[in-house]
Amino acid sequence: MPTIIVGEADRHDLLVLAMGGTGHSADAADDLLYELGRAKVVDDRLLPPFVVRMGSTVLATIDENEAQVIRLTYPGEASANAVSIFSPIGTALLGLRAGQTMRWTERNGKRRTVKVHSVSDQIST
Repeated sequence: MPTIIVGEADRHDLLVLAMGGTGHSADAADDLLYELGRAKVVDDRLLPPFVVRMGSTVLATIDENEAQVIRLTYPGEASANAVSIFSPIGTALLGLRAGQTMRWTERNGKRRTVKVHSVSDQIST
């Protein structure tokens, strides 16, 4: 698994959200908590702009399909190309940098891969 980096504010907000149990499954919360547990946590001011964080817009390839634009969001945020942090792809993207690839196995046994090509700075909401 690649090393991931998460800012302190995102880590705090996501821990609260995952442990709140509203609007997502226990499995999705466990997956996010696992990723947060293995992440290198840094001061938000030191988080490079090319790291996927909440609100980032990412150009990524999923399972070797055509590259697509994805925006990492909190649950219930509506926007073009929005992907919730509690979706498997959203959890996989968190903390990745351009050029990194994440692989995971879904609960049905299907192997999945996402490769990040580029990351745009966080978008104000």
